[in-house]
Amino acid sequence: MENHDIECVIEAILFVSGEPVKLSRIAAVMGVDEFDIEAAANRMRDKYSFERRGIRLLKLEDTLQLCSSPEYADYIRLALESRKPPQLSQPALEVLSIVAYFQPVTKAYIEQVRGVDSAYTVGILLERGLIEACGRLNAPGRPMLYQTTHAFLRTFGMESISELPVLPQIELPEDGREGIQAAIAELRAKEESL
Repeated sequence: MENHDIECVIEAILFVSGEPVKLSRIAAVMGVDEFDIEAAANRMRDKYSFERRGIRLLKLEDTLQLCSSPEYADYIRLALESRKPPQLSQPALEVLSIVAYFQPVTKAYIEQVRGVDSAYTVGILLERGLIEACGRLNAPGRPMLYQTTHAFLRTFGMESISELPVLPQIELPEDGREGIQAAIAELRAKEESL
């Protein structure tokens, strides 16, 4: 299959989907290697950007998605009569930062780091789709674990969580760290066994 054909199929799939689609799924459907899909996506992304098109191709970890170009957001908002989403509050940004850097984390861990009740703020971030439940900690009470979502990556313009700026050295609460690290190792072991 030629490069142009690969790009056309990717564009059609992403346009119709409206949601992120895994690279592996596109490659399987087209019968080509994931590397070819990723190379075509990179060419498309560069082309859209260079031509200052109204759409952009985003790579979010192992998925691709089409979205509108941010510079045309005001026109889109006016045409569709949608309101600008409200800004995140300082507490929401704090909780989101804790989840992003230390994921997966429990609400108790978030509250321990912040020093205040964070149930409401966690609920807001769940409603907005910026964080999601990703399992339960193997500890008394089996508290819920939270991680960031693709919507988080899209909102902050990142392809992967590894693009977060490096944190300066800080002291973390000790009594929760070992339990969370053990739970993370357990979740990863379960994930690998599936």
